[in-house]
Amino acid sequence: QVQLVESGGGLVQAGGSLRLSCAASGRTFSRYNMGWFRQAPGKEREFVAAIRRSGSTTYYADSVKGRFTIARDDAKNTVYLQMSSLKPEDTAVYYCAADYAGTSYGTYYYSSPSEYGSWGQGTQLTVSS
Repeated sequence: QVQLVESGGGLVQAGGSLRLSCAASGRTFSRYNMGWFRQAPGKEREFVAAIRRSGSTTYYADSVKGRFTIARDDAKNTVYLQMSSLKPEDTAVYYCAADYAGTSYGTYYYSSPSEYGSWGQGTQLTVSS
């Protein structure tokens, strides 16, 4: 299993921008599909964005489409979540997650937490109004 460490969270004003990073251990990062999820207090964990192992396909929750961008740098074993036009409702703990895909491009249930076998510890984002 890959080990994941998120960073980049913090306090930002509404309308601002922030970039989260998720660094992965191991030499097979390129074989993992990667996702970002978030969980606000009292709410279930929800899907935010995902990217296939090739980087060729990305997916977004409707609530962040057009404001967030997911990207990966396989040379650095890192996946990013660039967030802009932030809203108070974006406040949550953000988690990155890894789904081992090997060399296949099979079915990828990107929005389902159960699809992912590895999770980071999370990083807090607070957006003030």
